[in-house]
Amino acid sequence: MSDGTALAGPDGVLRCPWALSTDDYVAYHDEEWGRPVHGDDALYERLCLEAFQSGLSWITILRRREGFRTAFADFKIAQVATFTESDKARLLADPGIIRNRAKIEATIANAQVLADWPPGELDTLIWSYAPDPAIRPTPKSLADVPAVTDESKALSKALKKRGIRFVGPTTAYALMQACGLVDDHLETCVARSAA
Repeated sequence: MSDGTALAGPDGVLRCPWALSTDDYVAYHDEEWGRPVHGDDALYERLCLEAFQSGLSWITILRRREGFRTAFADFKIAQVATFTESDKARLLADPGIIRNRAKIEATIANAQVLADWPPGELDTLIWSYAPDPAIRPTPKSLADVPAVTDESKALSKALKKRGIRFVGPTTAYALMQACGLVDDHLETCVARSAA
C-alpha cells in the first residue's frame, strides 16, 4: 500500500506510484510525461487525447494512441480541419478509438479553429500559462499534486474564448502536466531530474 510517495518498481527505481501499474505506464512516465512538448500539431494531439480521456482512465487512451493517430491523420491540424461528415461516420465506427460523438466533433471543430491561427500560436498560447518553476513547490507525495490550478483555469478560459472545446480546467491541468509546463514528478522520482 502506497502512502502516495514514490515507490520502487521491479527494477528498484523510485517512480511516481501511478506509473507502476503497467509496463505501458512505466514507459509513458519515464519517457514522455512531464517532458516539454512544443509544436502546434504535437500540442493539438495532447489536447485531443486529454479531452478523450475525460471520464476514462489514461491507460485506455494510451493503449489506443496509435489508433487515434491513424484515425485523426497523425493529428495534423490542417488535415483534420478538412474532415467531413463521412469522416465523422468513419470515426464513430472505428474500434481503434473512443467512439464518443461529442469528443470526435470537438476534435474536428478544434482543428478547424486552429487551422486559422498563425503557425506557432497554439504553442505560444499554451506555454504562456506555464508557472514559474522556481515558485512551485516540489511535490513529495500524490497528495501534493493538484487537479486544478489558477494557471489551468486561466488556460482553459483562454482556449475556450478562442473557440476551443472540451478543455475544462482539469483537462487543461492534465495537459500542462503531460506537456511539461509543470513538473509533477514526485521529489524522489527518477524522472524528476530528467523532465
